[in-house]
Amino acid sequence: MTRPTTLTRPHHRLRVRASAALLLGCAALTGCSASSSAASHAAPASPSSSASAGSATYDEPVLKVTGAYVRQPVTDDMAAGYFTITNSGRQPDKLTGVTSDIASMVTMHRTTDKNQMVPVKAFTVPAGGSLTLRTGGNHLMFMGLKKRPTAGETVTLHLRFAESDSITLRVPVKPTTYQPAN
Repeated sequence: MTRPTTLTRPHHRLRVRASAALLLGCAALTGCSASSSAASHAAPASPSSSASAGSATYDEPVLKVTGAYVRQPVTDDMAAGYFTITNSGRQPDKLTGVTSDIASMVTMHRTTDKNQMVPVKAFTVPAGGSLTLRTGGNHLMFMGLKKRPTAGETVTLHLRFAESDSITLRVPVKPTTYQPAN
């Protein structure tokens, strides 16, 4: 008498799950070896801060921050910051707040068609898309500087999201004349 094939399927599923877990574990370890001081940082989304990096699926936001910098301020009380957040997941997310070691407050601003800055409570990071903060467009304003940063230094940013875990970055301060390559 031959064995029914349904008895071997649970073992097949177990092997597939074990292989997937091993692959995710390796990916998580590889991600841990990257320096957190880089201006590029990826963070898988998770509903709670206790979830592991391997728990993100493409049904959740999957965020990566690139090109981050703070422009050396021309005044003693405020500075501006810029970066791009790319979301390779299938769900949108929202950047809901930013804090920094150099300012008592960081606000998010949208620039209107009439070149007016309007404070906003959040920026949407679309699924499969990106949010770009740039000179002359949407940006961060660092208000109440604790210390005026100078070109060549780095500052810390803490980005908070509606769905994803927070992302902490070490961001370079660029000269006032800096123009990023597009």
